[in-house]
Amino acid sequence: MPFKKLHSYIKEKLEVLEIDTPTLFQSKSIPVIKSGANVFCLAPKDSGKTTSLILTTLHKLKCSQVGSAPRALVLVENSEKALALQDNFIKHCKYDTLRVYACDEREHIELLKSEIFEGVDILIATPKTMNKLLLLEGVNTTQLKIVSIDDATFLVEKTAYAAVLAITQSIHKCQYVIYSEKTAPFLKRFESYFMKYPKTVSV
Repeated sequence: MPFKKLHSYIKEKLEVLEIDTPTLFQSKSIPVIKSGANVFCLAPKDSGKTTSLILTTLHKLKCSQVGSAPRALVLVENSEKALALQDNFIKHCKYDTLRVYACDEREHIELLKSEIFEGVDILIATPKTMNKLLLLEGVNTTQLKIVSIDDATFLVEKTAYAAVLAITQSIHKCQYVIYSEKTAPFLKRFESYFMKYPKTVSV
């Protein structure tokens, strides 16, 4: 069972949340993501994609704070989704083991920069905000281990798509995981840029 091979802190928290059986998608995706490969994760709504994203990210970071620069980045469609995902991450963290920060793009960019500078393990942002932070040297990407894109169909919008390409050019070596309900030509084009030798998990 995929849950049994996750970090002990995660298993303890899943027991508290009374989650003991992975969905079909989680059974198929978690081992592949844990392998370190770039992955396209394709599954319909309510298949457990967001939970897979959270659990594999926590596992990748070994449920512990390290340094001040983010080691995981999650790109989302808007601030509402960023804040909701932050709450979901915190629900799955044991005590205060990891620092999760969601960028609310309604806040001034200088405020976001200063709060990120205080120390973040998992950074959640829209492509637009993340790209702006990079242009202003407001975030350090040298420690990133994993970049995930949640519900990536929003990248059909050209501005967001272009921002993702710009962001990935600032990252030297990293695992990428893209979650979507279905594949699309614009997602497959990422293979030419940063999704090198990707695997696909679909249900």
